[in-house]
Amino acid sequence: MVTAGNSWIPGSRLVGQPDDPTLIAGAPTVGVLALQGDVLEHLRALRRAGANPIRVRTADDLALVDALVIPGGESTTIGKLLQLFHMDTPLKQRIDSGMPVLATCAGMILMATDIVDFPHQFRLDAVPIRVRRNAFGRQNDSFDTKLAIAGIDGGPLDVAFIRAPAVEAILDDQVQVLAHVDDIPVMVRYQNRILAAFHPELTGDDRLHQFFLAQTL
Repeated sequence: MVTAGNSWIPGSRLVGQPDDPTLIAGAPTVGVLALQGDVLEHLRALRRAGANPIRVRTADDLALVDALVIPGGESTTIGKLLQLFHMDTPLKQRIDSGMPVLATCAGMILMATDIVDFPHQFRLDAVPIRVRRNAFGRQNDSFDTKLAIAGIDGGPLDVAFIRAPAVEAILDDQVQVLAHVDDIPVMVRYQNRILAAFHPELTGDDRLHQFFLAQTL
């Protein structure tokens, strides 16, 4: 059993680095929560979009960033690791204080105020929506698609749905729906928090990361 006193650091076994480690003068520092999940691809997409990306594994890392990406992965695992390494409260405080967040797939689940059939799962309660896990099926039901997103020019975005959640209910009229699949909301914005049910980082189309930087920083 892993305990917080062990020398292991969450995310330390992730391999690879962003394509270019050179800092971009004047660019925002954007963290990717690197406890578990699809971290490296987000780091690379953020770099291409014009940010200085870093992995966030501790509360000290979190204090360094201007904005944060919560990636896809296993929402229950990420939630447990946030609690195990005492990052849950600092993260909630940074979000409440106005830190911009882009949360994808599992990140959408963690940011929601309500999760269908999983009322006791850890969540950040940051966006007033009700989500359903695995709304489009299991792993073998994954699919790529082109998705029209309000506010993003250049035609539909190439994205991947992998064990994706979906928004089952909007719980506050300040939540804006930015994209649908078959009339099901799959991307929303609330204040400076953007939630997407899909993976935008896997296809090489960086417009959502550019949109996040432009709209929230």
